[in-house]
Amino acid sequence: MDDAELEKIRKARLEQLKAQGGAGGGGGGSGGGKGAPEQRQQQEDEARKAMLNQILEPEAADRLGRIRMVKETRSTEVENRLIMLAQSGQLRQKVTEEQLKELLTAVADNKEEEKIVVSRRKGWGLDDDDDDLFADL
Repeated sequence: MDDAELEKIRKARLEQLKAQGGAGGGGGGSGGGKGAPEQRQQQEDEARKAMLNQILEPEAADRLGRIRMVKETRSTEVENRLIMLAQSGQLRQKVTEEQLKELLTAVADNKEEEKIVVSRRKGWGLDDDDDDLFADL
């Protein structure tokens, strides 16, 4: 049953990519340059939402929605990771809220490891011992 759901997702994504290829070629000659990218982005967003609805249990989807309101970049990272796991076939069942919490913790830990700490030395000026050297000048 889970494999069938993943197959549906893959087919939907393939159809979406085909539609984008066809719409992009036909829309370019009609002068609708602005509408096509916006429409493509909207289609991609809808496909992401559909895929996430199939991947996540309702409680996990609600939590991710609340996170999106506070920290959109964090939720986008988690969504991308979930979609990647689903496309690679590593998800065997829908993601629960507890599993989503673990994934959020892993993403947060990753961010903390990437931080660069700069420690500056205090007192780059002359030391008290150096005052004696310049007393004769």
